[in-house]
Amino acid sequence: MLIRVDRKINKDSELHPLVRWQFQGGLAEADRRAFLFTDVTDAEGKSYDIPVVVGALAASPAIYACGLGVPVEKIGEVWVNAMAAPIAPVVVEKAPCHDVILTGAELTRPGGGLASLPVPISTPGFDTAPYLTATLCVTKDPDSGVQNMGTYRAALKANDRLGVRMATRLSGAGGYLHWKKYKKLGQPMPCAIVVGCAPAVLFTGAQKLPIDQDEIGVAGGLMGRPVPVVGCRTIDLTVPADSEIVIEGLIDTDLLEPEGPFGESHGHVALEDFNMSMRVTAITRKAKPVFVSIVSQVTPSESSVLKKVAYEPMLLQHLKTLIGIRGLKRLVMHEPLTNLRKVIFLQFERGVQKTEVWRGLQAASTLQAQCGKVVIAVSEDINPENADAIFWSLAYRSNFSEDVLVTPYRSSGHGPKSGRPTFEGTLLIDATLKHDMPPLALPAEAFMSRAKGIWEELGLPRLAPQAPWHGYELGDWTADWTRFAELAVQGAWHELGEATYARRRGGLKPETPVRQVEDRKA
Repeated sequence: MLIRVDRKINKDSELHPLVRWQFQGGLAEADRRAFLFTDVTDAEGKSYDIPVVVGALAASPAIYACGLGVPVEKIGEVWVNAMAAPIAPVVVEKAPCHDVILTGAELTRPGGGLASLPVPISTPGFDTAPYLTATLCVTKDPDSGVQNMGTYRAALKANDRLGVRMATRLSGAGGYLHWKKYKKLGQPMPCAIVVGCAPAVLFTGAQKLPIDQDEIGVAGGLMGRPVPVVGCRTIDLTVPADSEIVIEGLIDTDLLEPEGPFGESHGHVALEDFNMSMRVTAITRKAKPVFVSIVSQVTPSESSVLKKVAYEPMLLQHLKTLIGIRGLKRLVMHEPLTNLRKVIFLQFERGVQKTEVWRGLQAASTLQAQCGKVVIAVSEDINPENADAIFWSLAYRSNFSEDVLVTPYRSSGHGPKSGRPTFEGTLLIDATLKHDMPPLALPAEAFMSRAKGIWEELGLPRLAPQAPWHGYELGDWTADWTRFAELAVQGAWHELGEATYARRRGGLKPETPVRQVEDRKA
């Protein structure tokens, strides 16, 4: 699942666009790969002795699962267990991340400090600087001493300075809450930015865990053993001992500086904002590190996979066990373009009570302030990952005069700020099957499967079946009609024609359903 690229690649203009093609080029999710670039240069022709890897965390669910050492279908279970039974870290004195230590003048000399790292530009043509993206930003609550780890972007500003953005919205960054406390104390906030470590540790930064829960313990639960940590060299924080690169520094709590534009995961470029300014006090790293970057911006992306594969099973578990929604089978967060948070689909068993559907819709829209602007419920025959099937369900299974609810005063959440209102509404739609309907008008499964075998035998282009790909019954069907269809397939349509000729009736309007007449007569 790794592609090694040994030719020269310009980190400022070529690296991220190359990897981006596997998300925008129509490749199946299973065909996405991690890319390791061994000959990295920049716009000025400078070569770096540190390789860059992109996609190695979550280009696909399969790659994410490798990072946890479990099958894809076990990801949710592992996360739930880790949160319920975290394992505290173990402190060590020596660590690989301290093989090389840069401080003082080494941080400010030409080509030194941050300039020595092969930091790519994520969105060439729009981003205004190289950005650290696959980060694990460690901060500490000055009151409780509990550390927090979050994934925040950081722009290169000088060899020893970064512009750091931590979300300030409702349900935003834990690091921002710490920043407010340091600001009240009149002190700068210590921050350590880890770039590359055990995937299970990095994964915790992208999740929304309770603010008073130290993510390193959850990471230990994911790994099934304590995570070795080591104290930073210039600030009072601990970081994973096996980190590839650690950038230590102090974030100003008095002055902010412009940061951005930068291509964001909501699918638009985030424009200039005043954000945090971090003065670097040390850069430590392994003797031979690998610089880790992720593809974010328009979804699907590595960033969205990082969230999706853990968010979905955890939110489903919450709805089914803690809130007790009956009949709920799946929860799917819509990924392409919308970036997971805004649109959620709930799949219910057929025949579930309407009250359970609406309990599920309302609960899913309020689990997190950032998630569930649009929540749509469908029945179990609808694949919630197929937008066409969703629209089909909306078109024929929803009565918009009674199956739709719009509620006001929702936080506008994560999104572009241009013209954004402070509040917006929530849209809930019940698009489940509410009564028996005729079968789906595709050939039955046996016939489609047989035809698929012939297709493959003929060497025709590879198929990627999208449900629904065969017909099936939806309740409004009789044994007589099944028998008629069997006769047709057997070539006995003349026999059926003779039978219908004998059933002719007069005095009827065309398009009168047969069963209205024959059932009444019976």
